[in-house]
Amino acid sequence: MTESPTSDMYRARPDALTTDVGDGQPIVFAHGTLMDRTMFAPQLEALKDEYRAIAYDLRARTDRYAPGYDLRDLADDCDALLDGIGEDSAVIAGMSMGGFMGLRFALEYPERVDGLVLIDSMAAPHTAEEQEVYGELVEPLEGSTDSNPRDLAEGVTGYLFGETTREENPELVEAWVDRWATYPGAAVYNELHSWLDRPDVTDRLSEIDVPVLIVHGEEDPSIDPSRAEPMLDELPDAEMELIPEAGHTSNLENPEPATDAIRSFLDERF
Repeated sequence: MTESPTSDMYRARPDALTTDVGDGQPIVFAHGTLMDRTMFAPQLEALKDEYRAIAYDLRARTDRYAPGYDLRDLADDCDALLDGIGEDSAVIAGMSMGGFMGLRFALEYPERVDGLVLIDSMAAPHTAEEQEVYGELVEPLEGSTDSNPRDLAEGVTGYLFGETTREENPELVEAWVDRWATYPGAAVYNELHSWLDRPDVTDRLSEIDVPVLIVHGEEDPSIDPSRAEPMLDELPDAEMELIPEAGHTSNLENPEPATDAIRSFLDERF
C-alpha cells in the first residue's frame, strides 16, 4: 500500500493517538463515526490484566481530518499503527465505521489480523436512501472549520443511541453531544463520506479465515441486528452476541455484557 503522510503519523506518534494498557495478546479498538477512543474505556479497563488493549483515534479526531479519505486509507492507518506500537498482528475490534475498516483491513492485510470483533457493523453497504439521508445531513458541513452545529449534534443522538439509553441514561447522551458540538464541521463531513458509498464486501467474507465475534445492540437504530446476521453465513468462523438494552454504541451503552462477550471470545480463542 502507498503510505500517506497521515499513515506515517500513526507510525511515528502512536502515544499521541492511543490509549495503550496491559500486556499479552493485543486487541486494537477502532471507533465509529462521531465517537473517539474513549468509547472503549470500559473494555480497556476490564481487559488490561490479561491482554494488551489499545484504543486509537481515527483521522477525524486528529488534526489530519482533511482532505477527504476512504476506508482503504483508514486500513492503511491501522497498518501503520501496528508498526507504531510494535505489533506484527492483533485482534482488530471495530465499532460501526471501525468495523467497516476492520473487514477491509482483514482483506488487505490478512497476515496482521489474528481475529476480528465487529461491533454494530455490517459487510453490506447502506441503502441508496440511507446514503441520501446521511449525505444531506452533513452537506452543510463541507469544508467548514467551524464547530459542528449543536442542533445537528443533538439531532443524531437517535442514530447513535438506543431507546433505553436515551430514556434512562440521558447524561451519557448529553456528554457525547457536548463533545460532538466541538468538532470541526469538515471533520464530520469527511468522516461520514469515508464510508458512505463503500462497496459491498459480503462476497469476500469467505477470505477472512480468522475467528470473528459479532457484537450487536438489540436496539441499534442505525444498523438493525438482522443486517449483521448474514455475515454469520459467509464468514468461515463467526459467532454473534446480542447486547440487550443497547443501541448503535452497544459496548458503551451496556458495557458489562459487551465486555463479557469480548473477554469470553478472547479467552476461548486466543
